[in-house]
Amino acid sequence: MIGMVRTAVLLIGLMMSLFVSGRAFAAHPLITDDTGTQGKGRAQLEFIGQYGIEKENGVTEKGLEVPTTPFLSYGLSNTMDLVFGLPYASVRVEDTGATTAVRGATDMSIELKARVHEKDGWSFAVKPGVSLPTGDEEKGLGSGRISYSAFVIATREAEPWAFHVNVGYMRNEYKLQADEDANRKDIWHVSVASQVEVVSNLNLAVNVGMERNPDRTSDTDPAFALAGFIYSITDNLDIDLGIKKALNKPETDTTILAGITWRL
Repeated sequence: MIGMVRTAVLLIGLMMSLFVSGRAFAAHPLITDDTGTQGKGRAQLEFIGQYGIEKENGVTEKGLEVPTTPFLSYGLSNTMDLVFGLPYASVRVEDTGATTAVRGATDMSIELKARVHEKDGWSFAVKPGVSLPTGDEEKGLGSGRISYSAFVIATREAEPWAFHVNVGYMRNEYKLQADEDANRKDIWHVSVASQVEVVSNLNLAVNVGMERNPDRTSDTDPAFALAGFIYSITDNLDIDLGIKKALNKPETDTTILAGITWRL
């Protein structure tokens, strides 16, 4: 029974890590968003995925998250985008020879990003969002209730460099009492990122950040560092790859992120 409980806790923990990092990004593989928008009537499709590995006390967690449909950003105006996402998660927990697996669609996200100010290379945006309970909370694939988020984004451009800062807040609501008891509802996020064009069409990117730990039993907030690249095959088609490493114990040990971005 103790082993089953521990496995369930580990499973929920990795799923929460995948959900939090499953928001849409303007420059994947960065976790930190930028203030860029698509332009009125233009769209962007992001085919992104991530694979996380966590090892602790002989227990190995492996989590894969890919979109059931690509993240879609659509330009409502030159400075405002509407963003939709519906990830699919597959999580495996290996504990003393036993394997637990959960697969399925998670909660759908809808976000509105609006750039509100631009001057002298600086730009600022706000991004409110809502998470709809499309995932099965009984399997740990969703919260079972509507949740909310709000982010403030700043970007500084000084070619060939660009710098980004995100400060955000997430309010997670839970349908199951067990999830309510195990998780904090109010989560803050802070992160910074930088990218630089090293040669034509190739950008290198680095990212660090921290969020409040949703696990009520821990007072240590997970922190990460990430490095990766973005390569533009054409003006409208990018591929990217990144590796995210834990800076402390609550963060997933290693996460590999990859994606394809197609602008229409």
